[in-house]
Amino acid sequence: MAGSVAESDAVVKLDDGHLNNSLGSPVQADVYFPRLIVPFCGHIKGGMRPGKKVLVMGIVDVNPESFAISLTCGDSEDPPADVAIELRAVFTDRQLLRNSCVSGQKGEEQSAIPYFPFIPDQPFRVEILCEHPRFRVFVDGHQLFDFYHRIQTLSAIDTIKINGDLQITKLG
Repeated sequence: MAGSVAESDAVVKLDDGHLNNSLGSPVQADVYFPRLIVPFCGHIKGGMRPGKKVLVMGIVDVNPESFAISLTCGDSEDPPADVAIELRAVFTDRQLLRNSCVSGQKGEEQSAIPYFPFIPDQPFRVEILCEHPRFRVFVDGHQLFDFYHRIQTLSAIDTIKINGDLQITKLG
């Protein structure tokens, strides 16, 4: 996905005009991807479709309050873009909340999970797999929950937003 970062295509334009990949070696590129700085907003090339997966790898901050990962229909702020799924990890309550927002209306928030998977100052891997009726969410290889689509035009879900108390190490 454009805006996504894998070791082979992670490109950052440095102040001196040179390009470096995420490993620090010079590379040639026609497209500049944003740095993995939080808050992050990136484009999902072609939008979502059944079988497509979004990968977020990162490290939770030392003293986190919360962080959120959202898949949205564009990045508009006014009016706000529709949110297909927002995952919000809240450390004070040890909850992983899920919701959507369509035409300015938030849906019913979901919170049931078998366990809270995030630990301060530790790495994590979140995979959001798009299937026909739902998103299936995995953390560190374990399926935690399903979230049924509230936006039916999956290809319109073309943006990932990440904010809060974490560092992003890889997107895919």
